[in-house]
Amino acid sequence: MKLNVVLVEPEIPQNTGNIARTCAATGAKLHLVYPLGFSISEKALKRAGLDYWDKLEIEEHVSFDKFLEKYKPEENNMFFATTKGKQVYSDIEYGNMEEVFLVFGKETKGLPEDILKKYINKTIRIPMRETLRSLNLSNSVAIGVYEVLRQTNFNGLEEISKYFDK
Repeated sequence: MKLNVVLVEPEIPQNTGNIARTCAATGAKLHLVYPLGFSISEKALKRAGLDYWDKLEIEEHVSFDKFLEKYKPEENNMFFATTKGKQVYSDIEYGNMEEVFLVFGKETKGLPEDILKKYINKTIRIPMRETLRSLNLSNSVAIGVYEVLRQTNFNGLEEISKYFDK
């Protein structure tokens, strides 16, 4: 399975760096949709991603509209993460899909309302207490990525600890 993480207009370099590290560690492709709230060369971004930048498949898009034109949600297994999501992220059966796109919005506003309305049946959410606004973006991405991987038995990832014999 090909896993894609899409960040639409991310604003905080440390979050994007952490997400880049998660993508590198899991083999997920990272899509960055402009405008970004920081420079791609910022120290905080590089520091959070540590030395994994050369192990990361990354694609940049000039706008969300251009991304949607290229990857077409109607034709792809694309899921839009939002606190307003119709389905819990773990209710989706990712295991039989050839390719999955997990799409996340900017930290302060999430995904555009018109996109959420248009693709309401492709929205997913992470359950949490009603009184809270949202989880940290990098945590949300990690939760979604590892659920997809769990459903595929972590295919392509390390099976045995390199530190302890079984």
